[in-house]
Amino acid sequence: MITSKMIAHGILRAIGVLLLLVLGVYFIYQIQTVIVYLLISLVLALIANPIVEFLKRKLKFKNTLAVAITLTLFILLLVGLAALFVPLIIDQGNKLSLLNANAIETRSLELYRQLDVYLNSHNMDMDRILKETDLTSKIKFNSITDFLNSLINTISSIGIGIVSVFFITFFFLKDKVQFILIAKRILPDSHEDQILNSVDKIRELLSRYFIGLIIQLSVVCVLYLVVLLIFGVDNAFIIAFLCALLNIIPYVGPLIGTAVAGILTMLSFINSDFSAVTLPTTLYVLIGFTLVQFIDNNITSPIIFSKSVNSHPLEIFLVVLIAGMLFGIPGMIIAVPVFTILKVIAKEFFPDTTWIQLFTKNI
Repeated sequence: MITSKMIAHGILRAIGVLLLLVLGVYFIYQIQTVIVYLLISLVLALIANPIVEFLKRKLKFKNTLAVAITLTLFILLLVGLAALFVPLIIDQGNKLSLLNANAIETRSLELYRQLDVYLNSHNMDMDRILKETDLTSKIKFNSITDFLNSLINTISSIGIGIVSVFFITFFFLKDKVQFILIAKRILPDSHEDQILNSVDKIRELLSRYFIGLIIQLSVVCVLYLVVLLIFGVDNAFIIAFLCALLNIIPYVGPLIGTAVAGILTMLSFINSDFSAVTLPTTLYVLIGFTLVQFIDNNITSPIIFSKSVNSHPLEIFLVVLIAGMLFGIPGMIIAVPVFTILKVIAKEFFPDTTWIQLFTKNI
């Protein structure tokens, strides 16, 4: 017989569980940076592990020395890339006046004047168009520079993150055996095999995904750079780099990147004849970027999103769309990794469920 005391106890227990859940989510939110460092370190450890094993087996190095040499190689590679690209990015960014709101506004006003003259020559009233669309009130030049400044500040302040990632990765590799033994002791015996299998599969899929993502961004950046160089756009590298970086945001990022490329191309040719040079060049660049996106959407992305995480492109599209509606751009960025983790866990713990079998048959 259910008594009032039992009901009250159940309610209090439910409230306690809910409170703990809320506190857990809040705690995870507060340490999200540390979690990101751990995830990146885990992926880096997976990439580095074959090199460590090679040094230990073939060259008979001690474990600690093999780990130290491997991470030193990674650091030298990172320093080499930074030495090549960072000065170029900063130099071209300064030339393009990306950090100066007044310079952007001055260039934009000159562009507006040239566009007004061009439209008037075709019997179109620029002022009337802007008044009807109320576009001028929506243009905020400071927001452009704020975004670019925040992006560059983020890039320039990742030193502490890099040090943290390499420090964590060192111990992931050095004490790998101890971590596995500790995990086996902590995990419940009834689910130990399932959890360990899930972890191994998740690490494999996510490492493939992140490596593929880096390759995709590199390919897109090179193709963007080729398009900009073909049409003689100044500051081609910084424009290609920024637009490729936006490709991290699925589906929406490429559209934003193409729009940014069009605007920066017009600003680059601000001193040229508008109708003969600026407008045609901008259109050619937009067409070129569209072709790059066609190549990426039909060749590069399917390989990364489908083959690396073994998911159908329609699954990926729907997951990214839902995540974007619920959590915005951050949700779109992490949608694929989180979806992959959930699929692996579902397959390990509920292998006999029909609909889970359908969604996870390729994993």
